[in-house]
Amino acid sequence: MWQPVLTISGYILGILGLVMLIPAGLDISQTGVEWSPFLTSAICSMFLGFSLFLSNYTKFERINLKQAYLVTVVSWLLVGVLSAMPFYLSGVVQNKTDAFFEAFSGLTGTGATIISDVEALPSAILLWRSLLNGLGGLGIVIFAVALLPFLGIGGMQIFQRENSDSNDKFMPRFSYIAKRIVMVYLLLIAVCGGAYVLCGMGFFDAFNHAVSVIGTGGFSTKNASIGAFDSRLIDFVTMIFMLTGALPMTFYILLSRGLPADRNRQVRTFLKFALYVGLVLGAFLYVRSDYSLFYAMWNGMFTTIALVTTTGLATVDYTQWGVWMTAVVLLLSLSGGCTGSTCGSIKILRWQVVYAFLRKYLLSVVETNRVVSMKIGAVNVSEKVSMSVFVYLLSFMISLLLLTLLVSATGIDFQTSISAVLACITNVGVGAIDVIGPHGNYAFFAPQVKWILMFTMFLGRLEVITVLVLFSASFWRR
Repeated sequence: MWQPVLTISGYILGILGLVMLIPAGLDISQTGVEWSPFLTSAICSMFLGFSLFLSNYTKFERINLKQAYLVTVVSWLLVGVLSAMPFYLSGVVQNKTDAFFEAFSGLTGTGATIISDVEALPSAILLWRSLLNGLGGLGIVIFAVALLPFLGIGGMQIFQRENSDSNDKFMPRFSYIAKRIVMVYLLLIAVCGGAYVLCGMGFFDAFNHAVSVIGTGGFSTKNASIGAFDSRLIDFVTMIFMLTGALPMTFYILLSRGLPADRNRQVRTFLKFALYVGLVLGAFLYVRSDYSLFYAMWNGMFTTIALVTTTGLATVDYTQWGVWMTAVVLLLSLSGGCTGSTCGSIKILRWQVVYAFLRKYLLSVVETNRVVSMKIGAVNVSEKVSMSVFVYLLSFMISLLLLTLLVSATGIDFQTSISAVLACITNVGVGAIDVIGPHGNYAFFAPQVKWILMFTMFLGRLEVITVLVLFSASFWRR
């Protein structure tokens, strides 16, 4: 059972080592040193990765269900552990816990940080943080499109059907999926980076923010996030590309092939949701504050998009808007972008299933003799799919509650506990209170709390059930 798991994990670690050579080259060219902590990390990653790959290599056409779960969890864990090496070896962080926290936060696209002064970091470390956002975003898209429908988690079969050609399966092979997703992903990063440069941002900052935005990770090269540039053009570009990263990567492939992408109901629903909520939040902010109408609407829209896409970038510190904003942040964090995108959280497609189920139930109660079908657009929602969605939501909410209680048990007040856990399990990163808000960080938490939050990020990013199923005794029975 373990051979394919270790083979695939080793291959991924080898790629991670090769990616580490990019910041290694920047580090050596800027500092003039002959050796870099990134080189040490790259060698370790490639050695371990290719050793696992070569020692376990075997020809296999497909993997079974248990192996799919193991590949996902094991590969993400190993990548997270080795990604922490540059942070620790470079001396940027003083202990291993903080190094692991920063690495897992970047890789899961959470964007929570323990670093108080980001602008004091070496350029190579800033680049590595952004690359982790990019790698994590790409990884979760391939995971969502290739494995989640196979695993049957939370209605992913609907996503697979929405992105299928009427005559044949849209993406029949994993290699087909991976190659085209990578091409689309890199193209979006290039276009976003180019737009930033045209808006006056420096090339280094433009690349870092492009990777972070398309990966919806939220790491920035500035302490004040994207607001540090104080540019409406840059803000606008950021909003557009946060939404771009929140749409399914396969949506763009459909467009490129001339297929009717407008049938993708979750894309339309998500864009309408972001627009309407942004306008409402802006109007509410205008009424409740002394801001000008333009300022209120602009920052209301930006904050909404940043939260629903789980990117977490900020133009202002919204925790200063009042206590009511705490509830807004908590609710928007639970929405998420589209399935098959780089976003975290619950995803709009699952909320569509909940709405379809509720509509069917209410109609059935009022008109008892009427046969009501569950549909999302033109796709019928089976009972099995709706059940998987509700199981996912139940698992998500129970995990949120238990992890909040666990953090509270360490002596952290409940408001901070639930804000931190929600920010991590939804992969938004920024919390609803000032200490972990847009201008805060997670450095003040005790080591044991950071480990809990690391597990929370990991749990949320891998769709909860993917991780929880490994704690089942039946999973390990032959």
